[in-house]
Amino acid sequence: MTIDQQQTFAINLMKNLVIATFVLDPAGKVVIWNRACERLTGIMAEEMLGTDEHWKALYTEKRTCLADVLLKGETSSLDELYEFHAQPSNYGNGYRAENWCSMPRLGNRHYLAIDVGPIYDNEGQLIAVVETLRDMTDYKTAQTALEELAVVDDMTGLSNRRYFDERLNIEWKLAQRLNHPVSLIMIDVDYFKQFNDTYGHQEGDKCLQIVAKAMQQSVFRGTEAVCRFGGEEFCILLPSIDLDGAYIIAERIRENLEKLKLPHTASTVSDWVTISGGVSSLSPKTEDDALQLVALADEALYQAKDQGRNQNVKAR
Repeated sequence: MTIDQQQTFAINLMKNLVIATFVLDPAGKVVIWNRACERLTGIMAEEMLGTDEHWKALYTEKRTCLADVLLKGETSSLDELYEFHAQPSNYGNGYRAENWCSMPRLGNRHYLAIDVGPIYDNEGQLIAVVETLRDMTDYKTAQTALEELAVVDDMTGLSNRRYFDERLNIEWKLAQRLNHPVSLIMIDVDYFKQFNDTYGHQEGDKCLQIVAKAMQQSVFRGTEAVCRFGGEEFCILLPSIDLDGAYIIAERIRENLEKLKLPHTASTVSDWVTISGGVSSLSPKTEDDALQLVALADEALYQAKDQGRNQNVKAR
């Protein structure tokens, strides 16, 4: 087989690969845009060949693609451009990366695994860069769902205890650097065991779901972590809010739930479902103080119960 025949064979092979593949020349112009690439992006080869607009197949705004990074040697931009990247590529000397792409022609997002590699001539001169695109959307979506399951309470849809512990650690370290307070509200449904005994566990689950919704609708900043702590106990982590501000939020939640008038004939406090809350706040100085924040809120919650329930108590 002559050199020309070898080149023709290699070009035809790339065009018919089942993996979406395109090739750029040293000037960054598209010289191959294979059929799999057409299917993946919705853009035909004739629109791309001879242009440097390959980015339009993947993004709504002009940006550097992985093949361009290799051509221009702009490896310092990898962290900014890609959710994940590594060197070398799975296919040899090059780069690999992963990220979400907007796929403008198709109008939907795809999570792509991207590999690029250089092609050199016999003298060691770069003559082309090959980029392959593998659709990993289903895998990424499933992975994200599993990660969410690990930190979301199935019944209420709130974040769970595991998420709370992780978030508290993050917010605590941030507050240490910024010298901001961190506040916590611990909430318990009053006489919930009696509610379950009277109405049944199915209605008990509905009660917890209603309490969870009332909590979510009573916070507005989007930085709060609303969690189910366990059983009928809930908590809200409030970064950059002091004790008085947290108490106002706790009272808002208590009042909003009471307005729903969810019947609770077994309660000795009210004809309706009510909650008790303990509120604490600290300005972090050491990492160990995070445990103290929880202990103070828990202690205040028990005080609220001892003082007659259906109220919030500030930790002192």
